[in-house]
Amino acid sequence: MLEGIREKMEKYTIELVKIPSVVGSEGECEIAEYIYSKLSGSPYFRENPGDIYYHEIEGDPFGRKSVIALVRGRKGGFSRKTVVLLGHIDTVGVEDYGDLKGLSTDPEGLIEGLKQKELSREVEEDIQSGEWVFGRGIFDMKAGVAANMALIEEVGRRAEELEGNLVFLGVPDEEGNSAGMLSALKALREMKQKLDLEYMAVIDTDYMAPRYEGDEEKYIYIGTVGKLLPCFYVVGKETHVGQAFEGLDPNMLASELLMEIDLSEDLCDIVDGESTVPPISLKQQDLKEGYSVQTARSASLYFNYATHSQQPDEVLDRLVSKAERAFARVIKRLNQNYRVYCQNSGIPYRELPWKPRVMTYRQLYDRVKQRLGNRLDKHIEDIKRQLLKDPEIDDRALSLRLVQEVVTLNPDKDPVIVVYFSPPYYPHIYVKGDTEKEKRLLDAVSKAVDAVKDRCPYRISTRKFYPYISDLSYCSITDDSKAIDSLIDNMPAWPDKYSLPIEDIRSLNAPVVNIGPFGKDAHKLTERLHKPYSFTFMPELLLLTATGILEGETK
Repeated sequence: MLEGIREKMEKYTIELVKIPSVVGSEGECEIAEYIYSKLSGSPYFRENPGDIYYHEIEGDPFGRKSVIALVRGRKGGFSRKTVVLLGHIDTVGVEDYGDLKGLSTDPEGLIEGLKQKELSREVEEDIQSGEWVFGRGIFDMKAGVAANMALIEEVGRRAEELEGNLVFLGVPDEEGNSAGMLSALKALREMKQKLDLEYMAVIDTDYMAPRYEGDEEKYIYIGTVGKLLPCFYVVGKETHVGQAFEGLDPNMLASELLMEIDLSEDLCDIVDGESTVPPISLKQQDLKEGYSVQTARSASLYFNYATHSQQPDEVLDRLVSKAERAFARVIKRLNQNYRVYCQNSGIPYRELPWKPRVMTYRQLYDRVKQRLGNRLDKHIEDIKRQLLKDPEIDDRALSLRLVQEVVTLNPDKDPVIVVYFSPPYYPHIYVKGDTEKEKRLLDAVSKAVDAVKDRCPYRISTRKFYPYISDLSYCSITDDSKAIDSLIDNMPAWPDKYSLPIEDIRSLNAPVVNIGPFGKDAHKLTERLHKPYSFTFMPELLLLTATGILEGETK
């Protein structure tokens, strides 16, 4: 069976790459149809045509759909135990290929084209070795999808040897807004209820890359990183430039906040010796329009914030404290500067009136509602409806506009920093080994690595968190209502512009692992896949882990 999986994986990888499937295009439909055609033609699905189907994204402008295929194992009779094989079928765009754009999905032609370019020594050596194959999406993640296709097809041929069930799930839009995965959760929930299944684990086959230059180690990631997008609306006090100390510059506050948070190592989320990347700014701007000699009244900024264990309420508390420290430092420095200015100008010094003031969006909303009552709810709903008439409005822009509106309605006009969340939210998944499902997953991975390591010329290590944002995040979510309430209460776009199917996620509620092919340069024109590891050892690890999770009685 393993040789059949390896051969089919290599064949399907090249065929998938040759189908352009850039996110937000009709190519995502074409590749779904290719996958459906290949799998539905296999013996198992010819005999069980009801076990493979499309799940469409409701209201999607491109008509995109996921492919779902279920193989029911026959060994030992009916079993509830089920493992999901997950993969995304879309890619990023191909503009980065420049004049080689037409070859971006032609692996053979692309290598010849790249040979004519000035490339790094590492890329040139990889081309000359013959061990690498190039192409858009070959690494992220069509080789992984091909492995899942090959596995589900070959296992289907031997369903009588399979204990439990395997589900193939190929989703679009992972490189966009995860609409495919978020939509498919409903289908998984319905399948679970209809067939009385229990999801034991989700195995993603997304890419695996070197962690640092020269790294030859190969990794299996048990768990996944999460992401929040904390935002700050900074309200200062405008003034004429000739009366500079009579105002409070929001750009100064925002810049101090940036220095306090950006790449701050004390905000890294460190678990079991693994650290997230520190928060990094994604946008900073003041909100003054046009030119004048009046200073800005407000500014905004937001950050990418990765998590391993921190929940939204904890992150919010940390960032409020950071904002309070930044605000206090600005006021202290302003008073120091003003004192010197007064001495130099021969005028009396009086301490400036500003006080550090930071609040969450929920605190602000509640404070204003105490004054306005239900009129505030109605007004904000009216503003939302107006904003949502623009189908292209950005989630972050809508969120900021709503925060601005609440601040405008606040009778208290003193400077303030408002902390809130904007979409998207990706929950982290930390597989501790506390539950039976987690123990089975950890044990299956350990046994799979042990079975392969003596034959594999590369060291294979397990790590706790897949380090890239992916659809794995939507396979489980905390049961801590305080954490989720903190997210929802402080996300102005929820639920009208953005929401997550929390109950569908909790229905899946499975530990996760990423067993991916090895390659380099995802999202670059030199994106490439290492054939010896990816087509030989990765599919074996995938097969052994999937079947290992399903074998034996659950406790």
